[in-house]
Amino acid sequence: MSNPGEADATLISSDRQLADYIAIGGKPPETFTIGTEHEKFGFRLSDFATPPYEPGGIRALLEAMARDGDWTPILDRGNPIGLKGSSMAAISLEPAGQLELSGGLMGDLHATRAEFDAHYAEVRAAAGPLGLGFAPLGFHPTGTRDSMPWMPKGRYALMRRYMPEVGSLGLDMMTRTCTVQVNLDYASEADMVAKLRVALALQPVATALFANSPFTEGKPNGFLSYRGHVWTDTDPHRTGIPACVFEEGFGFERYVQWLLDVPMYFVYRDNRYIDVAGRSFRDFMAGRLDHPEVGQATLGDFADHMTTAFTDVRLKRFLEMRGADAGSVEMMVAQSALWVGILYDPAALAAASALVASRPWTDFAALRPLVPRTALDTPWTGAGGAAGTVRDLAREMVAIARDGLRARARRDSRGRDESVHLAPLEALAAGAPTQAERWLERYNGAWRGDVARIFQEAAI
Repeated sequence: MSNPGEADATLISSDRQLADYIAIGGKPPETFTIGTEHEKFGFRLSDFATPPYEPGGIRALLEAMARDGDWTPILDRGNPIGLKGSSMAAISLEPAGQLELSGGLMGDLHATRAEFDAHYAEVRAAAGPLGLGFAPLGFHPTGTRDSMPWMPKGRYALMRRYMPEVGSLGLDMMTRTCTVQVNLDYASEADMVAKLRVALALQPVATALFANSPFTEGKPNGFLSYRGHVWTDTDPHRTGIPACVFEEGFGFERYVQWLLDVPMYFVYRDNRYIDVAGRSFRDFMAGRLDHPEVGQATLGDFADHMTTAFTDVRLKRFLEMRGADAGSVEMMVAQSALWVGILYDPAALAAASALVASRPWTDFAALRPLVPRTALDTPWTGAGGAAGTVRDLAREMVAIARDGLRARARRDSRGRDESVHLAPLEALAAGAPTQAERWLERYNGAWRGDVARIFQEAAI
């Protein structure tokens, strides 16, 4: 989740102003970039327990990274809760101390992979002397909800109170999940609509491909992406696949109308978070919050509110793909490769749009509660009514992405185009087990039922 930023104090005067605020994100295709965000769980090397904020935990890690690297601390009531880089990159903390890198804006996937490697080396250098390690997994494999620490970020205290009112697994989402997402650009309103529809419809397939959370509290949980399951019972008002995206005439204004009715969490004033959980931003704009401290709604408030919509693909001044578990570096770069290949080449986007248009969007949405349990083996009826599985759909997606990446022709120093980063997904499409299934094999074999072994094997 985001760090506090510098708010735009421009007062909101109309709904159209908000649509225009988002539309500013449109860019010429030749300037499109790739931004990858990824999270990982901290653990103590001595006993694999989750480190606290302090002493000797996450705070010390941030301080070490700020001291030894090109980072400036971000403070919340005097506590370091993130780092800002000299470029667009930033480091933030999820509620239980999951460490997130919001990467810089890269021109190609080769640079994305290099950024991963550099970040991991920097984290290892800071974490090792503290006796800490980090592992990217979709759901915490051993910790209980009550055992997870809470970071001193004001917005998390408000969400911690409110989450149990709207879903049974919201606190687990906050403290026991890690994801990887790729942020991609659009050129225009029409381009945004085409990309958002494709990405939302196919996001359940991504959940299946990147499934990496088969354990809960030291035992198999019956799911392959328990993180994906958690999102089905977090908060129905702000999650999932909004129907409005597939309605005729959808665009920036229609999205704003949906977002204005998403319940708020907070208003940020004078370096503190004011609890307005459950109220609508529409009421805020109309001066109906009945809270004297919040004043008038600003574009900065709207920008904050946009970050509290947790749809499977989130629309901001770019598009965020949010359906994947965190995993190995190869898989997390492959997640970026999948969506770059599908969305950034015009022919690939047209092919993916045709794939999505061949079925009612509700058919794809119906996969969302199913794939967390059975991933690529989830039943899917193919063309002509042939019985198949989601793996068949994934195979089509990977093929489209491969063609798109080859058409981009962005080559590394060895002359390889970006399709090289799809290798893990090509193996999955051909029948290889998911990350979760490989961990279950280890659990039932070499680990002899000791889930804690996963931390060493998954560590960055």
